[in-house]
Amino acid sequence: MTETRENTTVVIVGAGVAGLTLGNFLLRNGVDCIVLEKHPRAYVEQRQRAGTIDTFGVRMFREWGLEEVLAGDPIPHSQGGFYIDGEAMPIDVDDDDNESLYCPQQVLVRNLTDVFLRAGGDLRYEAADVALEDITGERPLVRYRNAGGTAKVIDCDLIAGCDGFRGVSRRTIPASALTEYSHAYGYSWLSVLAAVPTNPSSMAIHSLGLAGMIPRGPHASRIYLQCAVDDTPEQWPDARIWNELEARFGTPVSAGEILDKRIVPLRSVVFDPMSYGRLYLLGDAAHIVPPMSAKGIHLALHDTEIFARAVIRQVKEGDRRLLDSYSETCLPHIWNYQAFATWITDTMHNAGFTGYEGEFRKQIARAELQRQFTSDAANKLFSELTTGTN
Repeated sequence: MTETRENTTVVIVGAGVAGLTLGNFLLRNGVDCIVLEKHPRAYVEQRQRAGTIDTFGVRMFREWGLEEVLAGDPIPHSQGGFYIDGEAMPIDVDDDDNESLYCPQQVLVRNLTDVFLRAGGDLRYEAADVALEDITGERPLVRYRNAGGTAKVIDCDLIAGCDGFRGVSRRTIPASALTEYSHAYGYSWLSVLAAVPTNPSSMAIHSLGLAGMIPRGPHASRIYLQCAVDDTPEQWPDARIWNELEARFGTPVSAGEILDKRIVPLRSVVFDPMSYGRLYLLGDAAHIVPPMSAKGIHLALHDTEIFARAVIRQVKEGDRRLLDSYSETCLPHIWNYQAFATWITDTMHNAGFTGYEGEFRKQIARAELQRQFTSDAANKLFSELTTGTN
């Protein structure tokens, strides 16, 4: 089979938030790159995932001259409702330094794509059978087939694996070269996308379990209902969803069309190291946090900025020190937010439902929550972690 061969500095595998942010950073700094994405553009720009860009992310895009990617449907973060056993609780979190946005992932991806292509970026959709070769050599190879079936080969200096938890990038690294740290929680979420507006977000703690309604643009909401690990979507007909949501909040809620429903297992995962040879893992390819923490995008953007600065230093100054220390630089930050994610996930779920760890753990969790309302020190730390500035 005839192959078409070409060269670039960085091949970016995956056109999600991390991949496209990295592409924009490199392009604006004169570093050649090619972005490969296995799905069609329409699919990438419609898939619904995380929806919070915290203060760190907002400021990062601004500092890199990309504030325009936050335009469109994002909703400024405002402190939402919080209910315990149907009773509305006052929340007095320090918001003076908070610039967080609720931004549907597809909106951010669409904006990043538009900016990248407008600047002349090379973004290739429907790249099938991506294979990474000679990643420990001086010039790795990336092979794939384009939408027309033509075999392509790209010689490059570096590969950025931004293709998610199940992507080819991490699977290319020998298992013996990685240590996986993981934790599975004793409960799952029923995740529902509904055509119902929500602003601001609201969370409820109840003996039936946790519930949440989070904006996903001006006309849609993501609804979360704590459920058993072995539950299936079929056990949650639409009427049950609205009834449970109302019971857990203790207040009427507006029902609407349910567009999607799925069971989401809650887990924490970290892979160490985050690089092997000339392959570097970013975002979900390297770590997973439970959605309760809303820190998936934060960690992906943090990885991206660290890696982008390292690549730019290498290309412009011939200095590899930042690349060589990429994993060691990222991991302490990741573990800091894994600790936050585990704490807030366990606290919020144990404070209501007693079926996992019993009444004692429930009372401990509620004491921890109460501390957020009564302690300035606890409030300050929580605010820093929530905004991503810690």
